[in-house]
Amino acid sequence: MLKFFPILLAIGYGIFMYRLSAWRTTRELDEKSTELADPKLRALTAQMADVVDITRIKVHIYEIDPVNGLAAPDGRIFITRGFYNKYKENEVTAEEMASVIAHELGHVALGHSRRRMIDFSGQNALRTALAMVLSRFMPGIGPLIANAAMSMLMARLSRSDEYEADAYASALLLKAGIGTNAQKTLFTKLEKLTGANGAAQPAWLLSHPKTAERIAAIEANEAKWGA
Repeated sequence: MLKFFPILLAIGYGIFMYRLSAWRTTRELDEKSTELADPKLRALTAQMADVVDITRIKVHIYEIDPVNGLAAPDGRIFITRGFYNKYKENEVTAEEMASVIAHELGHVALGHSRRRMIDFSGQNALRTALAMVLSRFMPGIGPLIANAAMSMLMARLSRSDEYEADAYASALLLKAGIGTNAQKTLFTKLEKLTGANGAAQPAWLLSHPKTAERIAAIEANEAKWGA
């Protein structure tokens, strides 16, 4: 039993970190967000709400500067103040903002946001256990190998989620009469908007797919759907 104690301890640590992360995330979002009130964006979200047969899609503005959108584990959808400012400065159109909201709604509908929080804590537990095992055979470099392996695995899972959320958003935007053009044009702007200006890392290490690959996947779905 004692030889399994480190692994059990790592699993317990992962569960604790999951609960702590969920609590911290909820508190942070509660303290730093307000509901979106922009009439044009609310009109577009109303079109999408009709498609998914709900009263409305509630969107919040998260008061931080980086350009981003996110779906919280509790199902709430946020766009950052930095992103909203780009919209108010006419660097991003209302339809492009709607595509972000549709994408984050996809994460919620497909269960990605809650699963990512669980995966994060599980990843920490597995990373710790793997590092312990590898350290016995490769002292010094075992933890480095464990970290690299888990980072590659989680990046791959994250990219898969992004493709699925993109596909959900495309279908929703088409059915709502908004179309996917804004979704594709936004992707071409994102690197500049976020300050990325291209990725230095190989594509398989990135948590998001390459822009060209995401656009190609959307167009492949449109061809398949006959859109």
